[in-house]
Amino acid sequence: MIRVVVAFHSGYGHTRSVAQAVKDGAASVPGVSAELLDVTQTAESGWAALAAADAIVFGSPTYMGGVSADFKKFADESAKVWFTQGWRNKIAGGFTCSLNMSGDKYSSLMYFVTLAMQHGMVWVGTGMMPARQPGHPDEINRLGSAIGVMAQADNVPPDQSPPAGDIETARLYGKRIGEMSVGGVR
Repeated sequence: MIRVVVAFHSGYGHTRSVAQAVKDGAASVPGVSAELLDVTQTAESGWAALAAADAIVFGSPTYMGGVSADFKKFADESAKVWFTQGWRNKIAGGFTCSLNMSGDKYSSLMYFVTLAMQHGMVWVGTGMMPARQPGHPDEINRLGSAIGVMAQADNVPPDQSPPAGDIETARLYGKRIGEMSVGGVR
């Protein structure tokens, strides 16, 4: 069984909703199991799950143009894994969520790419075309990202935002990660 771990931090619950969609998408692929790992709760069992994973998908809200401090702390702690190249050749991906349409989410996604490259991982982009109606809340990939998932959440409870299009984008991305982990997209 291929294992996908979605390692994320969520400040207010919106990024957790995106993480859940990525997990659900990965788990929809036959032969793939997927789990969420809140990086603020990473104990020995969390590091063991990451070591056993075939794919790791990183997620964080974008705060002030970058990943959250809690995610950065987790990334810094991963230096212990880096010394042994424990994540080398694992599939990697990433997603982020912020209040604004741009919110400088690109910086967060590029941080995840750099983290994955430092670990010798293999990055998987979205493989999605931009939305036919950019910005429309029901459109898949409405923010037009190829690197990873960009979601936007209004300042409302997480059960109301991010919108359906962003959640579906995350689910499809998780499915792509799962497919790549079992031998590629067909």
